[in-house]
Amino acid sequence: MDRHVTLERLHNFRDLGGYRTVDNRQVVTGTVYRADSLGKLQGPDWETFLQLGIRTVIDLRYPWEIETKGRVPEAERFTYVNLSIEHRPYDQATIDPDLDPWRYLADRFAEVAEDGAQEIRQVIEHLAEDPGPLVFHCTSGKDRTGLVAALVLTLLDVPRPDVLADFALTELATDRLAADWRTANPGRTLSWPSYGRAPAIIMELVFADLEATYGSVAGYLKDKVELKDETVRLLRQRLLVDG
Repeated sequence: MDRHVTLERLHNFRDLGGYRTVDNRQVVTGTVYRADSLGKLQGPDWETFLQLGIRTVIDLRYPWEIETKGRVPEAERFTYVNLSIEHRPYDQATIDPDLDPWRYLADRFAEVAEDGAQEIRQVIEHLAEDPGPLVFHCTSGKDRTGLVAALVLTLLDVPRPDVLADFALTELATDRLAADWRTANPGRTLSWPSYGRAPAIIMELVFADLEATYGSVAGYLKDKVELKDETVRLLRQRLLVDG
Protein backbone atom coordinates (compact mmCIF):
# COMPACT_ATOMS: atom_id res chain seq x y z
CA MET A 1 0.00 0.00 0.00
CA ASP A 2 1.02 3.62 -0.50
CA ARG A 3 1.25 5.06 3.01
CA HIS A 4 2.11 8.59 1.90
CA VAL A 5 -0.41 11.39 2.31
CA THR A 6 0.13 13.63 -0.72
CA LEU A 7 0.72 17.23 0.34
CA GLU A 8 2.42 20.14 -1.40
CA ARG A 9 4.49 21.61 1.43
CA LEU A 10 5.01 18.51 3.58
CA HIS A 11 7.14 15.75 2.10
CA ASN A 12 7.17 12.94 4.64
CA PHE A 13 3.62 12.53 5.97
CA ARG A 14 2.47 8.94 6.03
CA ASP A 15 0.20 6.37 7.67
CA LEU A 16 1.95 4.03 10.10
CA GLY A 17 -0.69 1.37 9.51
CA GLY A 18 -1.04 -1.50 7.08
CA TYR A 19 1.86 -3.64 8.21
CA ARG A 20 1.39 -7.33 9.04
CA THR A 21 2.66 -8.65 12.36
CA VAL A 22 4.54 -11.88 13.02
CA ASP A 23 1.27 -13.53 14.07
CA ASN A 24 -0.50 -12.28 10.90
CA ARG A 25 -2.49 -9.52 12.50
CA GLN A 26 -2.50 -6.06 10.89
CA VAL A 27 -1.69 -2.55 12.09
CA VAL A 28 -4.83 -0.46 11.54
CA THR A 29 -4.76 2.35 9.01
CA GLY A 30 -6.09 5.86 9.44
CA THR A 31 -5.27 5.94 13.14
CA VAL A 32 -1.59 6.86 13.63
CA TYR A 33 0.40 9.05 11.28
CA ARG A 34 4.05 10.16 11.23
CA ALA A 35 5.10 13.42 9.63
CA ASP A 36 7.51 16.25 9.06
CA SER A 37 6.77 19.69 10.53
CA LEU A 38 3.08 20.53 10.72
CA GLY A 39 4.10 24.17 10.95
CA LYS A 40 4.23 24.09 7.14
CA LEU A 41 0.52 23.34 6.78
CA GLN A 42 -1.51 25.90 4.86
CA GLY A 43 -4.02 26.19 2.03
CA PRO A 44 -5.02 22.90 0.38
CA ASP A 45 -2.59 20.99 2.62
CA TRP A 46 -4.48 22.22 5.67
CA GLU A 47 -7.79 21.09 4.22
CA THR A 48 -6.35 17.64 3.42
CA PHE A 49 -4.99 17.41 6.96
CA LEU A 50 -8.35 18.26 8.51
CA GLN A 51 -10.04 15.56 6.43
CA LEU A 52 -7.92 12.94 8.23
CA GLY A 53 -9.91 13.62 11.42
CA ILE A 54 -6.79 13.93 13.57
CA ARG A 55 -7.51 14.80 17.20
CA THR A 56 -4.06 14.58 18.83
CA VAL A 57 -0.78 16.14 17.67
CA ILE A 58 2.48 15.08 19.33
CA ASP A 59 5.30 17.48 18.50
CA LEU A 60 8.74 15.95 19.13
CA ARG A 61 10.73 19.13 18.48
CA TYR A 62 12.57 21.46 20.85
CA PRO A 63 10.48 24.42 22.07
CA TRP A 64 12.88 26.76 20.26
CA GLU A 65 12.22 24.93 16.98
CA ILE A 66 8.50 25.40 17.49
CA GLU A 67 8.98 29.08 18.25
CA THR A 68 11.05 29.54 15.10
CA LYS A 69 9.17 27.32 12.65
CA GLY A 70 5.67 27.31 14.10
CA ARG A 71 3.40 24.52 15.30
CA VAL A 72 0.27 22.99 13.83
CA PRO A 73 -2.21 25.74 12.86
CA GLU A 74 -5.11 26.29 15.22
CA ALA A 75 -3.47 24.07 17.82
CA GLU A 76 -6.42 24.64 20.16
CA ARG A 77 -8.50 22.40 17.86
CA PHE A 78 -6.41 19.41 18.91
CA THR A 79 -4.93 17.76 21.95
CA TYR A 80 -1.50 19.27 21.34
CA VAL A 81 1.49 17.84 23.22
CA ASN A 82 5.14 18.94 22.96
CA LEU A 83 7.51 16.16 24.05
CA SER A 84 11.06 16.97 22.99
CA ILE A 85 12.79 13.57 22.95
CA GLU A 86 16.16 14.94 21.82
CA HIS A 87 18.27 16.71 24.46
CA ARG A 88 21.55 17.37 22.62
CA PRO A 89 20.99 19.50 19.52
CA TYR A 90 23.27 19.23 16.51
CA ASP A 91 23.27 20.70 13.00
CA GLN A 92 23.13 18.03 10.31
CA ALA A 93 24.01 20.55 7.62
CA THR A 94 27.50 20.98 9.10
CA ILE A 95 28.46 17.35 9.86
CA ASP A 96 32.00 16.53 8.76
CA PRO A 97 31.67 14.90 5.29
CA ASP A 98 34.58 12.59 6.14
CA LEU A 99 32.71 10.90 9.01
CA ASP A 100 30.88 7.61 8.53
CA PRO A 101 27.40 9.18 8.21
CA TRP A 102 25.38 6.16 9.31
CA ARG A 103 27.48 5.43 12.40
CA TYR A 104 27.39 9.12 13.28
CA LEU A 105 23.58 9.26 13.06
CA ALA A 106 23.18 5.96 14.93
CA ASP A 107 25.25 7.47 17.75
CA ARG A 108 22.94 10.50 17.83
CA PHE A 109 19.94 8.16 17.97
CA ALA A 110 21.59 6.39 20.90
CA GLU A 111 21.76 9.73 22.72
CA VAL A 112 18.06 10.30 22.10
CA ALA A 113 17.23 6.79 23.30
CA GLU A 114 19.09 7.42 26.55
CA ASP A 115 18.34 11.09 27.23
CA GLY A 116 14.75 11.04 26.02
CA ALA A 117 13.54 7.81 27.63
CA GLN A 118 10.97 9.60 29.78
CA GLU A 119 9.57 11.55 26.84
CA ILE A 120 9.53 8.42 24.66
CA ARG A 121 7.45 6.69 27.33
CA GLN A 122 5.01 9.59 27.37
CA VAL A 123 4.73 9.57 23.58
CA ILE A 124 3.86 5.86 23.56
CA GLU A 125 1.35 6.39 26.37
CA HIS A 126 -0.41 9.04 24.27
CA LEU A 127 -0.42 6.71 21.27
CA ALA A 128 -2.01 4.02 23.43
CA GLU A 129 -4.55 6.13 25.28
CA ASP A 130 -5.51 9.34 23.45
CA PRO A 131 -8.81 9.30 21.54
CA GLY A 132 -9.16 9.55 17.78
CA PRO A 133 -6.54 9.53 15.02
CA LEU A 134 -3.24 11.15 15.94
CA VAL A 135 0.04 12.22 14.40
CA PHE A 136 3.55 12.55 15.79
CA HIS A 137 6.18 14.62 14.03
CA CYS A 138 9.49 16.44 14.21
CA THR A 139 11.11 18.71 11.60
CA SER A 140 11.84 16.34 8.73
CA GLY A 141 9.90 13.33 10.00
CA LYS A 142 13.14 11.40 9.77
CA ASP A 143 15.23 10.92 12.92
CA ARG A 144 13.16 11.61 16.05
CA THR A 145 9.97 10.58 14.29
CA GLY A 146 11.75 7.61 12.73
CA LEU A 147 12.98 6.34 16.09
CA VAL A 148 9.53 6.55 17.69
CA ALA A 149 7.91 4.84 14.69
CA ALA A 150 10.45 2.00 14.79
CA LEU A 151 9.88 1.44 18.50
CA VAL A 152 6.10 1.46 18.11
CA LEU A 153 6.14 -0.99 15.18
CA THR A 154 8.46 -3.24 17.19
CA LEU A 155 6.03 -3.18 20.13
CA LEU A 156 3.31 -4.26 17.70
CA ASP A 157 5.42 -7.24 16.58
CA VAL A 158 5.91 -6.01 13.02
CA PRO A 159 8.79 -8.03 11.48
CA ARG A 160 12.18 -6.31 11.66
CA PRO A 161 12.59 -6.02 7.85
CA ASP A 162 9.31 -4.09 7.62
CA VAL A 163 10.30 -1.83 10.52
CA LEU A 164 13.55 -1.00 8.73
CA ALA A 165 11.74 -0.49 5.44
CA ASP A 166 9.33 1.96 7.07
CA PHE A 167 12.27 3.96 8.37
CA ALA A 168 13.88 3.99 4.92
CA LEU A 169 10.75 5.35 3.19
CA THR A 170 12.05 8.79 4.15
CA GLU A 171 14.59 8.34 1.35
CA LEU A 172 11.74 9.19 -1.04
CA ALA A 173 11.60 12.66 0.53
CA THR A 174 15.35 13.35 0.73
CA ASP A 175 15.66 15.61 -2.33
CA ARG A 176 12.71 17.77 -1.31
CA LEU A 177 13.94 18.03 2.30
CA ALA A 178 17.35 19.19 1.06
CA ALA A 179 15.72 21.67 -1.32
CA ASP A 180 13.65 23.11 1.52
CA TRP A 181 16.82 23.52 3.62
CA ARG A 182 18.53 25.44 0.82
CA THR A 183 15.51 27.69 0.37
CA ALA A 184 15.36 28.42 4.10
CA ASN A 185 19.12 29.03 4.38
CA PRO A 186 20.16 31.08 1.33
CA GLY A 187 23.37 32.32 2.94
CA ARG A 188 24.66 28.90 4.00
CA THR A 189 26.26 25.91 2.28
CA LEU A 190 24.95 22.41 2.81
CA SER A 191 28.31 20.75 3.42
CA TRP A 192 27.09 17.28 4.45
CA PRO A 193 26.22 15.17 1.39
CA SER A 194 24.01 12.80 3.40
CA TYR A 195 21.57 15.48 4.59
CA GLY A 196 18.02 14.12 4.56
CA ARG A 197 19.11 10.53 4.03
CA ALA A 198 17.56 7.65 6.01
CA PRO A 199 18.86 4.28 4.81
CA ALA A 200 17.83 1.21 6.77
CA ILE A 201 21.41 0.66 8.01
CA ILE A 202 20.97 3.52 10.48
CA MET A 203 18.11 1.82 12.29
CA GLU A 204 19.90 -1.53 12.03
CA LEU A 205 22.80 0.01 13.95
CA VAL A 206 20.45 1.61 16.49
CA PHE A 207 18.72 -1.68 17.20
CA ALA A 208 22.08 -3.49 17.43
CA ASP A 209 23.24 -0.93 20.00
CA LEU A 210 20.06 -1.31 22.07
CA GLU A 211 20.36 -5.09 21.94
CA ALA A 212 24.00 -4.95 23.02
CA THR A 213 23.12 -2.79 26.02
CA TYR A 214 19.68 -4.08 27.04
CA GLY A 215 19.52 -7.55 25.49
CA SER A 216 16.72 -6.57 23.12
CA VAL A 217 14.66 -3.60 21.98
CA ALA A 218 11.92 -4.87 24.29
CA GLY A 219 14.46 -4.89 27.12
CA TYR A 220 15.28 -1.25 26.43
CA LEU A 221 11.61 -0.30 26.47
CA LYS A 222 11.05 -2.13 29.74
CA ASP A 223 14.23 -1.28 31.64
CA LYS A 224 15.18 2.17 30.37
CA VAL A 225 11.91 3.64 29.11
CA GLU A 226 10.01 1.89 31.94
CA LEU A 227 7.05 1.24 29.70
CA LYS A 228 4.22 -0.45 31.60
CA ASP A 229 2.74 -3.74 30.44
CA GLU A 230 -0.70 -2.13 30.53
CA THR A 231 0.42 0.58 28.11
CA VAL A 232 1.68 -2.06 25.69
CA ARG A 233 -1.60 -3.95 26.03
CA LEU A 234 -3.62 -0.82 25.28
CA LEU A 235 -1.38 0.07 22.34
CA ARG A 236 -1.80 -3.36 20.82
CA GLN A 237 -5.52 -3.39 21.53
CA ARG A 238 -5.92 -0.06 19.78
CA LEU A 239 -3.66 -0.56 16.78
CA LEU A 240 -3.95 -4.24 15.86
CA VAL A 241 -6.79 -6.04 14.13
CA ASP A 242 -7.25 -9.63 13.00
CA GLY A 243 -7.32 -10.64 9.36
